[in-house]
Amino acid sequence: MDNISLKKMANELRKNIVTAVYYAKSGHPGGSLSAADILTYLYFEEMNINPQQPQMKDRDRFVLSKGHAAPGLYSALALRGYFPVEDLKTLRHIDSYLQGHPDMKHTPGVDMSTGSLGQGISAATGMALSAKVQERDFRVYTLLGDGELQEGQVWEAAMFAGSHGLDNLTVVVDNNNLQIDGTVKDTCSPYPIDEKFAAFNFHVININAHDFDQIRAAFSEAKSTKGRPTAIIAKSIKGKGVSFMENAVGWHGKAPNEDEYKQAMADLNKIGEALA
Repeated sequence: MDNISLKKMANELRKNIVTAVYYAKSGHPGGSLSAADILTYLYFEEMNINPQQPQMKDRDRFVLSKGHAAPGLYSALALRGYFPVEDLKTLRHIDSYLQGHPDMKHTPGVDMSTGSLGQGISAATGMALSAKVQERDFRVYTLLGDGELQEGQVWEAAMFAGSHGLDNLTVVVDNNNLQIDGTVKDTCSPYPIDEKFAAFNFHVININAHDFDQIRAAFSEAKSTKGRPTAIIAKSIKGKGVSFMENAVGWHGKAPNEDEYKQAMADLNKIGEALA
């Protein structure tokens, strides 16, 4: 897909995120919106996957380590054809297969159940090691939040991945600098993030998370890097695309009311019209 097509798809992803959280009356829009461009590139350009064969043996794996951004993952899966887009309106509803955090046993296309922060990167590291041991070619991708880096388990996994040279693992950090109770920097600073991953033997790339040229180049560089895993530090805007949600910590885990939903959709429709 060209950049315009990717931008259009990412905008649809964002509309679906806002819609899903609105109908759920709960959820996490801010960090889902900030990661929408990364998710779009992964599911529509980067990963070797097949929605008609979600358990394809040599498919690439994706682990949403920041599991609360499930509305973003579900939107990508729905648009990619794993299940009907209309089902996004059942997010967090009783008996829905779209739970508040990803569930690999019930949701097509979900490779790992996540939600407890820090555990996703550990699972992804295990998957990458498994591919090496079995001499299989699939790659593993995992998306972390920057606040999630405050979990010690993240660095245990990073130490393991780096020491075992897992060059089939790509870690993406959604660096929007906001978490549930304030800025990441003021809560418990993980900075400099890039230097920390480099210290664990990662190849590190810093990018603008909303620039598809930079996203494309980063994933290409990760694929060509041999002998060590790659960490892509993606500087993003929390709530990206919705005027009143952008860089607003209050929208970490809150659903819009009817008026806010209409305004959010108007914002995103305007972006879509500009891309047409």
